[in-house]
Amino acid sequence: MPLVTTAELVREARAAGHGVAAFNVITLEHAEAVAAGAEAAGRPAVVQISQNAVRFHGGRLAPVAAATAEVCRASSARLALHLDHVDSVELLHAAHRCGFSSVMFDASKLPYADNVKATARAVRWGHEREIWVEAELGAVGGKAGDAHTPGVRTDPVEAAGFTAATGVDALAVAVGSSHAMTERTATLDVELIARLRQAVPVPLVLHGSSGVPDGQLRRAVAAGMVKVNVGTALNVAFTGRVRELLAADQAVVDPRRYLRGAREAMAATVARFLAVVGDGAAG
Repeated sequence: MPLVTTAELVREARAAGHGVAAFNVITLEHAEAVAAGAEAAGRPAVVQISQNAVRFHGGRLAPVAAATAEVCRASSARLALHLDHVDSVELLHAAHRCGFSSVMFDASKLPYADNVKATARAVRWGHEREIWVEAELGAVGGKAGDAHTPGVRTDPVEAAGFTAATGVDALAVAVGSSHAMTERTATLDVELIARLRQAVPVPLVLHGSSGVPDGQLRRAVAAGMVKVNVGTALNVAFTGRVRELLAADQAVVDPRRYLRGAREAMAATVARFLAVVGDGAAG
């Protein structure tokens, strides 16, 4: 199936009152797992490649983007391709050449005024090329080198001003989640999500969703979250299954013997998150 756009999936989810899950991929197995999980769940999904993943692949976006896009096109699920957590202007500009319909430009570590200026430039560039642009305000914790405390929250008044000043299409907000959590123990400020939804005209995005329990995710979507990002949960499933398989057969050397199981474990995780987020408004 041809790639769909992130804007289309987010718009549909918002209109229907539910969420759309977005999954970060690192390897080809990740991309295949997202496609398989979306097919099993019968739901659309956003497939994301982060700047950190690009760095892992030697700083070259084109090869990993081309492989991921081909996996998406071969799938029967409706999948969109998104470039995540980009602070490099060079990489931002590569998004258009590599077929991304959307990008998350992350200037959240800058002072507020500088964040506004940098994000507004990115939005103007993106909109000239019909690229949907997400940004972040009130930085979500957990990123490497992140100096923000876990208690940081996005202020609704500031969020409204930021959205108006930059023209962003979606806003990632800090409401209690954190990147890279391997335990699902985060508690979200659902009241703040509702206030942000009232203050901000664009869809809200939840980063760090791997550490959020299912019930909290459902409540977040019901309160106004639309795009829900998941990354670490796939890696937990992948690595856990590889450890199990290698422990069971320490003589195995063919990576296909354990990567197949790892891919299946990630696909099951994808399907579960898609069901939770897709049913979120009913929770």
